[in-house]
Amino acid sequence: MNYQWYPGHMTKARRMMQEDIKLIDLIIELVDARIPLSSRNPDIDQLGQNKARLILLNKSDLADDRLNDAWTEYFKEKGILVAQINARNKGSLKSLQGVILEACKEKLERDKRRGIQNRPIRAMVVGIPNVGKSTFINSFAGRACAKTGNKPGVTKGKQWIRLNKNVELLDTPGILWPKFEDQTVGLKLAMIGSIKDDILNVEELALEVIKALQNRYPGALQERYGVEEATEPVAVMEQIAEVRKCLLKGNELDYLKTANIILDEFRNGKIGRFTLENPEA
Repeated sequence: MNYQWYPGHMTKARRMMQEDIKLIDLIIELVDARIPLSSRNPDIDQLGQNKARLILLNKSDLADDRLNDAWTEYFKEKGILVAQINARNKGSLKSLQGVILEACKEKLERDKRRGIQNRPIRAMVVGIPNVGKSTFINSFAGRACAKTGNKPGVTKGKQWIRLNKNVELLDTPGILWPKFEDQTVGLKLAMIGSIKDDILNVEELALEVIKALQNRYPGALQERYGVEEATEPVAVMEQIAEVRKCLLKGNELDYLKTANIILDEFRNGKIGRFTLENPEA
């Protein structure tokens, strides 16, 4: 299966970001903690040259805790400020105000020298589709001011949100990049739900999820579904279909329904907490 998704609104969104970048002081980039490298859009590094940067490892509650810490160290060693968050949990965002002020320390000192006071930090919130940007903004702001949805492509336009007298956020649509040079990147993005399922073969995708869990987290599928997982991915899927009673007429196995269960439970953490990339890779 070829993994690619770059609808027309993403080209428009990229142009819009290019225009707005000169208005902002800080780029807050949300990445998915389960795939911290694959969920980084390489275009953002190019667009955000000479701007202060902050990376938020979102959905860290769904990722492997040990690897969350390893990825935090990885980005710190590259000189990038980083924080682990769960955008749905306001408690995990409490320290972010201080982190944002730290990221913009040079800008604040420059303003002070010039006699500029009380000008808020303007931050652009960026990231791939379905990484949780709007949920993060709403939780951080403490009110519903950005449209959210558990699927990619909900935010279509830009929106300025004033958090307080110190910080203003610009919400932007999620953008991918025109071509995945490495198809394993596209595969991982599809696994976590950043590419629309309706353009994918979900049965094939569910088999890839099974394969990834067998390799990286042996025992997880057995614990969740009570299946014998040391077999071919198709055989594991068939066992899950039987356990979950996913049957068509004539007692045939319903592979599509089974695939959707596997994908849904993998994405929402019901099978466990998983990270699909290591920092040294």
